[in-house]
Amino acid sequence: MFIPLKHKKLDVYKVAGEMIKEAYKISLLLPQEERFNMIPQIRRAALSVKLNLAEGSTRKSITERKRFLEISRGSVVEIDAALETAVDLEYLSVDKLEHLGSLLNRSFAMLSKMIEV
Repeated sequence: MFIPLKHKKLDVYKVAGEMIKEAYKISLLLPQEERFNMIPQIRRAALSVKLNLAEGSTRKSITERKRFLEISRGSVVEIDAALETAVDLEYLSVDKLEHLGSLLNRSFAMLSKMIEV
């Protein structure tokens, strides 16, 4: 927020920020009994995408930067798996998850491209 670093201009960083907001909104639709399990897990994973992008961007080594990108991508997959479970448990319907699903797909694709380079 205060340090003007290059990663803040990346599209993937902006999408990650949007994904966090959407994940937090969606998590509010989950039942109260998930307040200690699924809700914080989805929120932590969403935050992890953005935080690992930020931390990885400060690494000098390409190998280290890619490792942080891989961790970010893993968190995207984690959110997807949690949402799939929420649908399986009939906590959420797929139609309520369309926007977040789109953001997950965009993030995954962008991170994958960055890792491959």
